[in-house]
Amino acid sequence: MTDYGQLRPDPARLWAGGVATAIVAALVAIVGILIARGLAGVAILAPKGSGLWGNANTATYAIVSALVALAATGLLHLLSVATPRPATFFGWIMVLVTLIAVVLPLSLPVALDTKIATGLLNLVIGLTITSLLVTTAGSALRRAGTRVPPDQTRPYGPGSQYYDR
Repeated sequence: MTDYGQLRPDPARLWAGGVATAIVAALVAIVGILIARGLAGVAILAPKGSGLWGNANTATYAIVSALVALAATGLLHLLSVATPRPATFFGWIMVLVTLIAVVLPLSLPVALDTKIATGLLNLVIGLTITSLLVTTAGSALRRAGTRVPPDQTRPYGPGSQYYDR
């Protein structure tokens, strides 16, 4: 039996979307930290004396957010090749991982406002990664055995070398 017509991921499109998602996740982490420290005055990830940009933890948080997005892309690729309804499984896994990331800071021995701000930031990052990758996966799927349509920027019509008579 052939798998003609079965949906398969286009790895180049999926991973390009994953890299873009990683960049967005890192930027969301930085913006979230800036908002928490600058606007709300919450000492998230660093003592208040560290200033608006904080310490090395800001860069580490952004890098870890990007790495989580890349790991999620790998998971999505694996699920799309190996499971039925990969978006459903991916969504459940990401929601549960995001909930862990939200609840974990609440158990830390720090001020309540720091716990809440860190949990909210983790929630926003998790939802960002999940929503972007689910959308990316939808646009990266192709039916096996189908051709990619020709480039629409070529000049078609009478007198063109691409014109079919």
